[in-house]
Amino acid sequence: MTRTATAATTAGPAFTGSAAAFVALAAGGFAIGTTEFVTMGLLPQIAQGMDVSIPAAGRIISAYALGVVVGAPLLAVLTARVSRTRLLLVLMAAFTVGNVASALAPNYPALMIARFLTGLPHGAYFGIAALVAASMAEPGRRGRAVVLPMLGLTAANVFGVPASAFLGEQYGWRSAYWFVAAVGVITMVLVWLRVPFVAALEGAAPREELRALAKPQVWLTLMIGAVGFGGMFAVYSYIAPILTHTSGWSTSAVPIALATFGIGMTFGTLAGGRLADWSVPRALLLGFAATLVTLLAFPFAARSTWGVAVEVLMLGFVTSATVGALQLRLMDVAGSGAASLGASLNHSSLNLANASGAFFGGIVIDAGYGWTSPALVGSAMAATGLVLSAISVLAQRRSRRRRAFEAHEASELSGAAA
Repeated sequence: MTRTATAATTAGPAFTGSAAAFVALAAGGFAIGTTEFVTMGLLPQIAQGMDVSIPAAGRIISAYALGVVVGAPLLAVLTARVSRTRLLLVLMAAFTVGNVASALAPNYPALMIARFLTGLPHGAYFGIAALVAASMAEPGRRGRAVVLPMLGLTAANVFGVPASAFLGEQYGWRSAYWFVAAVGVITMVLVWLRVPFVAALEGAAPREELRALAKPQVWLTLMIGAVGFGGMFAVYSYIAPILTHTSGWSTSAVPIALATFGIGMTFGTLAGGRLADWSVPRALLLGFAATLVTLLAFPFAARSTWGVAVEVLMLGFVTSATVGALQLRLMDVAGSGAASLGASLNHSSLNLANASGAFFGGIVIDAGYGWTSPALVGSAMAATGLVLSAISVLAQRRSRRRRAFEAHEASELSGAAA
C-alpha cells in the first residue's frame, strides 16, 4: 500500500481517505471509550481486589479524568512538530502500556498512577484523530469526517463496555484492562497499515500552539463544553439508581439502558456531523436547546418504565449531536497554527463536564431532593451552555463586521489619497 505524504491542514481537504483509514481511527476511539466507562461497572470488583471501599475505588475514575484534562493540552503543545500519523501511533502505544500497567497493578496506589497515565493520551488522540480525519475529508464533509473517530467511542458504549464488563465479572476485573490493551495493539496495526502519512502542519511549534490560549473565543468555547455538557453527566452519572429507585427497573436491566444510551450516541454522532457541515454555530445552538428540552422532560418521563427509556435514548442522541460542532468550533477559533491544541482541548472540557456534572448532581441528591433532581441541575447547566454559545456566536459576528468595516474604511482612505 502506498502511504501518501502531505502537509494537510484543517483549512481544507488534502486527499480522500479510504473507509479502512476511518475504521482505524475509530478503533482507537473504541478502545479509549471502553477503558473510560468500564471502570464504572466494575467498581465493586476493583474495590474488593484492591481491598478498599467503593468510594475509594471510584477515585481511580477521577484519576483517569485528571489525566485527560492534563494530557490533552500538554501533549498537543509538546508534540506540535511530530507528524500526526506517527503521533497517533505513539499515543495509542502509551495508552496500551497504561492499560497493561492497570491490569498488573499490585496495589491501590499503583492502580491510581496507572489510570492517571492511561488518561494522558486520551484527549490528544481524539484531537489528532479529528485533524487527520478532516484532512482526509471530501469538500463540504469535514464535519462528518471529524465525528468518525468518535463513532468508536459510541460503539464502545454499545459493545465494548458490556463485553469487557462481562469479562471482568467472569475472569476478574484485570481481564477488562487486558481486553482494552489488546484493542490498543490492534489499533496501532490498523493505523500503521491503513492511515496515510500526515505531516505536522507547516510552521507548527509549541509557541504557536500556546498562542491559542490568548484568544477569548478559545476560553469561551471551553466553558461551553465544560458547563453545557455537564448537564448530561449530571443525569448519566446516576442513571442506575434513577432507573431502579424511580422508574421501576430491575438491576439486571440497567445494562439495557446503557446500551440504549450508546445507540442514541451513535445516531446522534452521525447526525451531528451533518449538522456541523451545515453550520457549526447553528449546530451548537440547536444541540444545547435540544439538550435543555430533553433534561427538562426527564423528571416526568422517569416515572414511566418506557418513558425513561425514550429519554435515555434522546439524551444520548442530543448530546452526541453537539460534540462534533464543539470539536470543530475549537479547531476553528484556535486557528490553523494551534489546531492540535484546539482539537485536543475539547476532550479536556468534556472531562471537566463529567466531573462537574457528577459533583452537582450528587449535591442535590445528598440534599434530599430526590433521584431525578440531577436533571434539574443538568437543565441549568445546559441552559448556561446555550447562553454561552449564543454569546460566542454573536461576539464572533460582531468582530467580523468590525473587521469588514475597518477594511472598507481603509480601502476608501487609500482610494482618496490616490
